[in-house]
Amino acid sequence: MLDKGVSTTTQEPEMFGHPKGLFYLFFAELWERFSFYGMRALLMLYMVNEIFKALAEKDAAAAAVYASYGSLVYASTVIGGRISDKILGMRASIFLGGILMSLGHFVLAIENDIAFFLALAFIVVGNGFFKPNISTFVGSLYKDGDRRKDSGFTIFYMGINIGAFVSPLLCGWLGQTYGWHYGFGLAGIGMLTGLAFFWSGIKNNVFGDRGLPPNPEIYEKKIMGIPQKTFVPIVSFLAAPVIAYLLSEYKAVGGGETFLGDKNIVNLLFVLIGIAVLINMVIIIAKAAADERKKLVMAVLITFFMTLFWGFHELSGSIITLFADRNVDLTWLNAAQTNSLNPVFIIILSIPVSLLWAYLSKRNLNPRTPYKFGLGLVLAGASFYVLGLSGASANENGLVPMAYLVIMYFILSIGELFMSPVGLSKITDLSPKRIVAFMMGVWFLSSAFAFQIVGFISKQLAIESTDVNVGGMETLAVYTDGFNLIGLYSLGAGAVVLVFSPLMKKLLGNVH
Repeated sequence: MLDKGVSTTTQEPEMFGHPKGLFYLFFAELWERFSFYGMRALLMLYMVNEIFKALAEKDAAAAAVYASYGSLVYASTVIGGRISDKILGMRASIFLGGILMSLGHFVLAIENDIAFFLALAFIVVGNGFFKPNISTFVGSLYKDGDRRKDSGFTIFYMGINIGAFVSPLLCGWLGQTYGWHYGFGLAGIGMLTGLAFFWSGIKNNVFGDRGLPPNPEIYEKKIMGIPQKTFVPIVSFLAAPVIAYLLSEYKAVGGGETFLGDKNIVNLLFVLIGIAVLINMVIIIAKAAADERKKLVMAVLITFFMTLFWGFHELSGSIITLFADRNVDLTWLNAAQTNSLNPVFIIILSIPVSLLWAYLSKRNLNPRTPYKFGLGLVLAGASFYVLGLSGASANENGLVPMAYLVIMYFILSIGELFMSPVGLSKITDLSPKRIVAFMMGVWFLSSAFAFQIVGFISKQLAIESTDVNVGGMETLAVYTDGFNLIGLYSLGAGAVVLVFSPLMKKLLGNVH
């Protein structure tokens, strides 16, 4: 039987030296990330100032929800990737995910606490279908060994960051000027625009026969009298209220609210998901042929390294946003809009870094992936040390110059380009075709585990106060001490990776 997920086309249209389909996926992902990061820029501030504003421990409560939400958003990619591999195929999965995420963003525009958690749940389920498949689709455009793949993923990554740059500016402006929910609504429009670009690519046949259901018989097979192509979307919609309930675990106590974040069942579920995936990976690696086994081991290693990096990087949407709101002398941007600093540097640096890898590859000097990852972690550590040093330049109100935040994001962005787009490319290279979407889901699971790190750190740096204008020297000391400690951990992790990279080469041979 013909594998519908793999193209048999030999001559395909190109644009700027890459498959034309790359640029349709570029714009589809751009608008999807517009929606995701526009919402994320507002999320922590919205929870602190609205959802949990009556709590003295509102920082900790918001951090717990943010961590649980972020973990589930990326853990769901493993399930979505598996369903795509077995039943839906990439195209149907992307459409289902996009519709669910659009619904979530529009529900966020409703001013109601129940609607808030239901909206987060729709985004969790939708992202599980959309995110692993759009990235896998990019990898399918290139044949194995195609040297353009790293640079193609870097271009794709630039599209992600254009959306991530523009959305905090617009959604943050709407949220501050007209109300939170206008910003959330704009994010929903962005998601629908992304789906329109993807549909345009299909109509123009730039994808060939890629992304169709892997087995039409399974796609049409009935469960309880319902074809699986319909059964999967129904179950996906029904899962949202359950996830919403799990995310909203807090109760009234003496007329107020006490958040039960540490007792939230989401944490337990996430641990169980992690164990299940780990067991599955062990079985897959054990059954794989020798060459496949080496590739899969390398895929697991770089996923682990990426987990550490994202654990520090994703603080940008929580602690660093609160730090910007409370202890940075902001000019031109508000706290939500500072989330655009990282993506704008990615946009500026993507092409130069892409050209650097291409230049080094032609001369057989391109560093092995572990070296790139080790350097990325070292740069992340250096970026947090910059924030740690900022306290020495604070004014009498505990506000530090915005230049420290800008420099921090500049260094962190270089580290990100050394790791994330390269990792996306390598996962598609290292994964056997039969499980490539599942492995992409495992890659994104690194972000899910990273949000557990985010939640832990954010709770340690949480400020307890009911004062809406909390800030000053006291909060500055808490944040800068924490940033110095994070910098130490990241630098140490990067040094370990660099030291052991030669050993990885010895054990895994030419797999890199």
